[in-house]
Amino acid sequence: MEPYPVVTSIDEVFKARRIPFSSEHKRLIADALTVAHDAHEGQKRASGDEYITHCLATAQILASIGMDAQTIAAGILHDVPEDTTVTLAEIEKRFGSEIAYIVDGITKLSRIRLTEKREEYFLENLRKMFLAMASDIRVVIVKLADRLHNMRTLEFRPTEKQLRIARETMEIYAPIANRLGINEIKGELEDLAFRYLEPEHFATTQAMMDELTATSGDYVRRSIEAFRTELKEEGITIEDIHGRIKNTYRLYQKLSRHEMNINRVYDLFAIRIIVPKIADCYEALGVIHKRHRPMIGRIKDYISLPKPNGYQSLHTTIFGPEGRILEIQIRTQKMHNEAEFGIAAHWLYSEQTRSSWKSFFRRKPTPSIETPRELLWVKQLQNWQQEIGRDNSEFAEGLKIDFFKNHIFAFTPKGDIIELPEEATPVDFAYAIHSEVGNSAVGAKIDGRMVALDTHIQNGEVVEILTTKEKKKPGKDWIRFVKTSLAKDHIRKALKKLDN
Repeated sequence: MEPYPVVTSIDEVFKARRIPFSSEHKRLIADALTVAHDAHEGQKRASGDEYITHCLATAQILASIGMDAQTIAAGILHDVPEDTTVTLAEIEKRFGSEIAYIVDGITKLSRIRLTEKREEYFLENLRKMFLAMASDIRVVIVKLADRLHNMRTLEFRPTEKQLRIARETMEIYAPIANRLGINEIKGELEDLAFRYLEPEHFATTQAMMDELTATSGDYVRRSIEAFRTELKEEGITIEDIHGRIKNTYRLYQKLSRHEMNINRVYDLFAIRIIVPKIADCYEALGVIHKRHRPMIGRIKDYISLPKPNGYQSLHTTIFGPEGRILEIQIRTQKMHNEAEFGIAAHWLYSEQTRSSWKSFFRRKPTPSIETPRELLWVKQLQNWQQEIGRDNSEFAEGLKIDFFKNHIFAFTPKGDIIELPEEATPVDFAYAIHSEVGNSAVGAKIDGRMVALDTHIQNGEVVEILTTKEKKKPGKDWIRFVKTSLAKDHIRKALKKLDN
């Protein structure tokens, strides 16, 4: 990997944001930089660079994903209370309670350390991270930007610290970025961690990727021009069309499943087509399928059925120009921003949108504030942590399944969407609807056919739960096959109640 350039000026932060800041917001960010610069004066990083370059790099990452001026100011100030003589109270006096609250949250999260010897301490701190996420997601977004720059400069740390930080990044921070839908940060964190955790596999995979890129680059460029011409001939407006290559770690995972045979990986390259409206997405897909034969079973409509983290796009794998296999992704610009920046993309839009999200993150939100759809799982996280109390083992296991595992959507017969982790069962589905539905379940149908209660539900299936009006207890074996913490908790409570 090429070394990352050092960020040395505030202009680099401003240039990173797609939508320019107002003069007022620029002054706020510049003021934060002045305070951080004076506070960190004389401090150096392990690389030998002035410490302020880390604050600027964190701010630049936040600006690149479209965060607001308050968050970027907090990113610049994030290490001030912990590493300098400037107090949080002084920051609040100068910048207000909102920025101080974010900085305070980041300071608390900075104490998280992943160690094998102190697992209980680690889990308790991880719990604090998720509570911070449920209080104000911007705290965790700043922490992700902070971690990303630290990973970019990890080469200057001792080997032992490199391994600890890389493992912590792969096990905690990359999954959180994924759950928030911030693919741009998630992919880079995974690749950087992979480089230190499995250097031989990283080098082998990177070499394969470099060789294929060198031999296929011209083909991708020719294909882009061919698609541009075809769509233009059909009267479809293209806002952007570009190629995308799978990140190194994700490619290694796919190669591992295919005996390291790169010829069996069909989505190594993808061509992204950005069009103005949703209707244009489907029209463009029709044009491409008319001119290029699609591969059966590899057409995915994430627009009508988005991924749980909000991702929307049409995917198809075709036999493209010259008969070579290509993946095509078609989406609007808004979908593309959300695919790259996830929850952070909402700060790119109108002030009204930003205000509604900030209202959700008030420390004591009013009942009238409606939870944004993309943050329902954050609310679920809040409730879930309260339900399980302080059982760290259950917290760790539930975290892996309920929040870090890939998720699916299933439908009730009335068309309501239920979000579940992969491998969830009809019993998980029933408890996700209501505890009474779960407790009284006696059978299930998936897409109209009877199935066993331990069947794994697939994405997009319609699930009908058959219940009885008679008072009954859950099956004692249900606890063995259900996946969600919610289902486990309700089953235990119901069995305990009926046994008494």
